Amino acid sequence: MEERGLVAIKERFKQRLAGRSSELAARDLQERPYYLADLVKEFLKEERIILPDKTVRILTDQFMNEVIGLGPLESVLMDDTVTEIMINAYDQVYIERNGQVSMTDIAFDGIDHLYLTIDRIVAPLGLRVDESNPMVDARLPDGSRVNVIIPPVSLSGPVVTIRRFRNIMPTVDELINNGTLSRGAARFLMAAVKDKKNIIVSGGTGSGKTTLLNMLASFIAPQERLVTIEDTAELRLAQPHVVTLESRRPNIEGEGEVTIRDLVRNALRMRPDRIIVGEVRGGEALDMLQAMNTGHEGSITTAHANSARDLIKRLEVMVLTSDVDLPHGPVVEQIAAALDLVLQMERNADGTRRLTEISKIAGMKDGHLVVEEIGCPEVST
Repeated sequence: MEERGLVAIKERFKQRLAGRSSELAARDLQERPYYLADLVKEFLKEERIILPDKTVRILTDQFMNEVIGLGPLESVLMDDTVTEIMINAYDQVYIERNGQVSMTDIAFDGIDHLYLTIDRIVAPLGLRVDESNPMVDARLPDGSRVNVIIPPVSLSGPVVTIRRFRNIMPTVDELINNGTLSRGAARFLMAAVKDKKNIIVSGGTGSGKTTLLNMLASFIAPQERLVTIEDTAELRLAQPHVVTLESRRPNIEGEGEVTIRDLVRNALRMRPDRIIVGEVRGGEALDMLQAMNTGHEGSITTAHANSARDLIKRLEVMVLTSDVDLPHGPVVEQIAAALDLVLQMERNADGTRRLTEISKIAGMKDGHLVVEEIGCPEVST
């Protein structure tokens, strides 16, 4: 059957389904796929439409994705090799796979269909996106992060970016085998973590900071009490004594927000041996540095920066944005006293991620913070 004929069948079935939406909603989530499949068979029989079994299965899957899932996105959401989904328009969907971005043949039925899918993402979280609130951050049930921006601030229509959540983080051996770091660097970092060095992983977006952070955390002894703090819980730690905290955005009324900084401050009251923060980007940097200086050695976090020296400058700015009025000198001294190592991650043009530099914070000299490059990837033990 021609594509236009299938589209017409789909539209007629959607009209039929609209009249039975309450029946579908009354079913348990596990029952809905089977109920929907029966409705498709019933519809085809009443309309006297004969289709190959394969086409019926495809249509049924599409209807299930529309009613139960996220429509045409379901196929890529089920693909574990896809790490990013970028929707620039209802008929323009890109994905990232193995570090390479490519356009797909995925398309929504129209802009209204795309808006419906956006509502299906944000509504269960108590969020909304409209002209008065044109930007929103959300997440899917599997933990994948979603950013939505719509007109009037987006001149090209609704734009959706989904960063996939990884259930299984790469092991140390896997990172060594794929060239992320050398075996010598891995041994050096293992010794640094066991020696309770305070570490910040630096790099750009998508450079592999969280992956390296997870590897570092895997070196921590199982008897230590760890408190992890993230915007979206991505770390996967095997240790038994782990407390996971997650920030919360304000609701529709603008209430109920819990920031990373709130959680860092609260974590200090939870008797942690180490605090692991997914990323510092604001005033929480001061609280993190103070934690590193007050008995929570071996804490680890990440931040956006292009080099170790750039990271120090960014940390200074972050601390100065806190509500504590500190002169520049004491801020630099605080950083020098708290930090031990900065690990620089980079993403190459071919999509691969590599640890490119390990730097040591060597204290102060003539009023300036001293950053020594240890060298990478071949770090001696």
